[in-house]
Amino acid sequence: MKKLPYSFYRQPDVVQIARSLLGKYFFSRIGGKLTGGIIAETEAYAGVTDKASHAYNGRRTPRTETMYLPGGFSYVYFSYGMHHLFNVVTNQKDIPHAVLVRGIIPTEGIDTMIKRRKINNLKQLCNGPAKLCQAMGITREHNALNLTGEILWIADDGLLLPDEAIEITPRIGIDYAGEDALLPYRFIYRHADYLPVKSRK
Repeated sequence: MKKLPYSFYRQPDVVQIARSLLGKYFFSRIGGKLTGGIIAETEAYAGVTDKASHAYNGRRTPRTETMYLPGGFSYVYFSYGMHHLFNVVTNQKDIPHAVLVRGIIPTEGIDTMIKRRKINNLKQLCNGPAKLCQAMGITREHNALNLTGEILWIADDGLLLPDEAIEITPRIGIDYAGEDALLPYRFIYRHADYLPVKSRK
């Protein structure tokens, strides 16, 4: 299984990258523990033109500055004072595209993830972006990390998902984004071992 190269992350189409990440393997090695699994849900955020993006209209703050790195770095932020969320920075330097990894199918370090989450229902273990970060030990400390490194990385075992294995919907929890909230930028791997959170819409 090979780590994804920078060339994967630096492609121009963030929506296509979000789809292509389904079926890839996301790993963390934190606190000496290896955890990870198959990426089963993603959302694309298209930078300065996307009202749902933290970088909409060219916004640059200490938090969002990570999004302006070249593709292949992590963007981890804290939401509602409670949850960490992991994103993949894509495209070229100063084009702040990102993909939120919303969920995985656990395959590695499951016992560790169960201890971190204090839950043993595998379908509920990593089926949301905050759950995923808690299970994999990801915090703001892991922001702006190189995704070809040894702490966080994504790897490819050659699995190509057919269109019928992928569900496409609007993104979740971004009602503030107006018409952009309706964009079909959320991708879900239809798999018996993954239970996506339902949209309220």
